[in-house]
Amino acid sequence: MKQMASLEKALGKKEKSLDNIQNQIVQIQSGIAMKYNEMGTEIIDQLTSEERELLLQLNTEFTELKEKFIETRKEELEANLSTNLMRRQKEFEVVISSADSKTLSLEAESKEQELNSSKSSLDDLTAMLKANVDAINNFTMKMEELKRQRDNLKTLEANLDQTVRDGAKDLEQLMSSRSMHLAKQEECMKKIRDLGSLPTDAFETYRQKNKKQLQKMLYDCNEQLQQFRHVKKKALDYVNFTEQREQLERRRVELDAGDQKIRELMSVLDQRKDESIERTFKGVARHFREVFSELVQGGHGHLAMVKKKDGDTGDDDNDKDGPREPDPEDRMEKYIGVSFPGKGETQSLKQLSGGQKTVVALTLIFAIQRCDPAPFYLFDEIDAALDTQYRTAVGNIIRRLADVADTQFIATTFRPEIVKVADKLYGVTHKNRFARRTWEFWKD
Repeated sequence: MKQMASLEKALGKKEKSLDNIQNQIVQIQSGIAMKYNEMGTEIIDQLTSEERELLLQLNTEFTELKEKFIETRKEELEANLSTNLMRRQKEFEVVISSADSKTLSLEAESKEQELNSSKSSLDDLTAMLKANVDAINNFTMKMEELKRQRDNLKTLEANLDQTVRDGAKDLEQLMSSRSMHLAKQEECMKKIRDLGSLPTDAFETYRQKNKKQLQKMLYDCNEQLQQFRHVKKKALDYVNFTEQREQLERRRVELDAGDQKIRELMSVLDQRKDESIERTFKGVARHFREVFSELVQGGHGHLAMVKKKDGDTGDDDNDKDGPREPDPEDRMEKYIGVSFPGKGETQSLKQLSGGQKTVVALTLIFAIQRCDPAPFYLFDEIDAALDTQYRTAVGNIIRRLADVADTQFIATTFRPEIVKVADKLYGVTHKNRFARRTWEFWKD
């Protein structure tokens, strides 16, 4: 029984040693994973050349130490396991010889299972160790491949730098050649200009010919020109000027035709404009007579266009309302003549008082409103200069136009005549330089 206890104790130690080995394998795997993670970063690209060389040296030493550690550890494990297995085998033989057959058989079966389990664990550990060694080898191979790629990239970078330098040198030569050819081109153009006027198709005719052909043609031309030394070189100017004159003449004919059409169109438009103005003016003049008769009982007024004679400026052009601008072609101007009760003769605007001018102005506004009504009108104290009868007449006309033409009139007043015909009233007061509405009401 003591031997069994010692065997179990030894087995426990081996299991503990097995756990330690597994922990070491886990640590090695973690270290490998960390190395893989470091490979995925770009830290190496940010190191200096000295740091990169030191890192390469450390990686090499690490790989060598790792391989030595694995080999040493493997040998220790194999030696320990072999020694323990042989010792346990001898212990089993002693136990078997001293125990009865039944107990020995059970213990042997149990120990056999433990032995098989230990062998299985050893196989697993050996496989894991081999896998780790393979992973380290793969890591080393990838590092070597990355080094080769880095060397290739450096070589490619050097080649590209050389190509760029060669290209810059070629570009400089091309720019120098371009400047030289531009100078030659300018010199040739100057010589061409010195020849005088050339035919319009000269460049197109000789553009497709090569240099030898042009030189031969130039030589032949010079030989032929020797026969015409007495002829002026600028005689071709006459041909060019003739062609230009014909083109300009055709252009002038086209412009004259366009000008004639434009003048005809302007004449038609002016005629239509005059007809429209005359038609509108007649309508306003008719309504002017009607409205003036409504505002001024017993009075009459008329609005007319008067054709003036040349040089006749008239007295009405420079009244207080400003000079009227006659039509420069028809010598027409607008004329307003009115007659108030008790005055007898027809009077012009400059002969009227302030209240009478207000009546005439309101008459013209109401006449235009009847021809072309607007949505609403805003009157600001239009009755301030009017007499009582005129204020009443103006209020009645506003009331009638609002009902008939569906037009809104907004008026400010201090007089009661317009207030009487209003639909809605607003009261406004003024205090301390501020105005505010104090009341409002509808009239039935």
